[in-house]
Amino acid sequence: MAVARLETGDHRQPENGFVAPEPSPPKLLPQIDGSVLPFLGGFGKYQRELIVLTWIPALFIGFSQFSDYFLLAQPNSTCVHGEANWTAGPLSVTGDANGSMPGRYVYSDGTGNDTQCMCAGWKLESQTGLVQNVVTKWNLVCSSAQNVHIAKFSLLVGSIFGYLVMGVLADWFGRQPVLIISLLFMLVFGLTVAFSVNVSMFSTLRFFEGFCLAGVTLSLYVMRIELCLPDKRFSMTVAASFVVLAGQLLMPGLAALCRDWQVLQAVIICPFVLMLSYIWIFPESLRWLLSTQQYHRSKGLMYRIGRKNKVDMEVDTTGILLELERELPRKPKRTCIIKMVGTRNLWKNIVVLCVNSLTGYGIHHCFARSMMDPEAREGFHSFLADYFTMAGIAVASCLALCPAVALLGRRGGLLVFMIVTALASLLQLGLLNLIGKYSLRHDIELRDTLNKKFSVAFSIIGMFSSHAVSSLSIFFCAEITPTVIRGGGLGLVLASAGFGMLTAPIMELHNQKGYFLHHVIFACCTLICIICILLLPETRRQPLPESLADGESYARQPLLPPKRLGEQHLLLTRAETRDYSRVHDTPVRQAITSEASACEGSAATNGVKLP
Repeated sequence: MAVARLETGDHRQPENGFVAPEPSPPKLLPQIDGSVLPFLGGFGKYQRELIVLTWIPALFIGFSQFSDYFLLAQPNSTCVHGEANWTAGPLSVTGDANGSMPGRYVYSDGTGNDTQCMCAGWKLESQTGLVQNVVTKWNLVCSSAQNVHIAKFSLLVGSIFGYLVMGVLADWFGRQPVLIISLLFMLVFGLTVAFSVNVSMFSTLRFFEGFCLAGVTLSLYVMRIELCLPDKRFSMTVAASFVVLAGQLLMPGLAALCRDWQVLQAVIICPFVLMLSYIWIFPESLRWLLSTQQYHRSKGLMYRIGRKNKVDMEVDTTGILLELERELPRKPKRTCIIKMVGTRNLWKNIVVLCVNSLTGYGIHHCFARSMMDPEAREGFHSFLADYFTMAGIAVASCLALCPAVALLGRRGGLLVFMIVTALASLLQLGLLNLIGKYSLRHDIELRDTLNKKFSVAFSIIGMFSSHAVSSLSIFFCAEITPTVIRGGGLGLVLASAGFGMLTAPIMELHNQKGYFLHHVIFACCTLICIICILLLPETRRQPLPESLADGESYARQPLLPPKRLGEQHLLLTRAETRDYSRVHDTPVRQAITSEASACEGSAATNGVKLP
């Protein structure tokens, strides 16, 4: 009896007659960090020049972001004529314009009680180096003090809406059009602010100035990230942060030179005129063009980059230009941030970073209020001490970010700084109460001194770490969000940061009532954030995701490295396309198949037809 045997070699036909197609080679154009940018010279002269061009406006952005410290600072005020028996006393002021210094607008009647304003007139003296600011020009004290809060709201609320709207537009129309349009309207509204005739006009124009400032900030941030290779992204972003902080440090000197708030506003806005040249010298992002399949525009830009980086484009050993020619007939394909809702991991990552950004900026105000001494807030020197203290803490925070991220990565660094923030907050809220309740009961003066010193120490630590959390959350989002929706994703995180800043003027508006509960809520949020950070993937030395599928496939890695070589280090591996056409059957299945084949051969020999 003849026995038919099936071949088990590489040429065996797969089961059910299915023939697996030959795997096609991976496309090179979507691999921008791995193929396209190295082919064009990597981080060459073209990229370095454009990075510097993104740093220059960062100085002007720093001026604009911290201008409220001077334009809307509450002055020292003295009652000139009063209906009550008032002693000439200063306005008890705490607070800053952007939500870092605490704020309270109360007048003292000389008896130690806070009373309503009953003076017929006030002598106002600015403490910011300006002879006149918005508050002194329109006498925004007493019943008009709420207009100061509205003016502070205006810039922040405008920025929040600007981040949300301009982020979506940057994904749909490109980074460069959003930058140029935002810049043009920034000049119009910013210069018009200097000619405001009343506080209502000032607040309205500041809203639109904040809206346009958000567009400039977001587009520059995205373009800077998309120009860099993986090993340069963080260092280039931190350098831009130092330029913004340089603007913050230069603002007191600029205010002292200008002396008047209208001149200061004009000096802050006029340098943006230099950016009008970006219409011709700053091109669209190549990464965005390739990700949205705009290959005709990409081709011209790639040749321009090659010439600038002195790359011989005629020698195409990688096949990138040949593939680009094949893809030219494709139509552009754009994506909106709403598509993020249909993903499984991407929306989770962005929401976690939004909460981190909101918590970082929100609790930063709580620490700042505890650090400032309300009893010593009189005069120009006290204002400078508070202002430069906060600026110095921000500089130290950025300096500490560099080694922390290099050693621990994005996720590890964010987790460490969030833990420090939570500890500083909980110790400040709990330890100080324990000191007052269970120790030093009889020495009240020593107890108060220790409370104040501990409070200042924990506040400085908390401001240091919360600033690092906020900055790293924004950068983390820019890396984790795909290119096709990077503007919208980054806009969400920046808007969340704006909501965190907005809590400061809200507290001022309510005269600091509920401040302790405000701090407790954000302290609880830090604990939630610590758990959520563990869900994030690590992006250090990883290429930027270009499509939604790339962003969805980012893997979550354990915090500690694998103990043994070859040990699986990914909890969720990247999605891979596997070819099972060459996988052999198991021995049991081969035996069954051979037996069935033998029966068929025997039946054919005997002329029996099997069913």
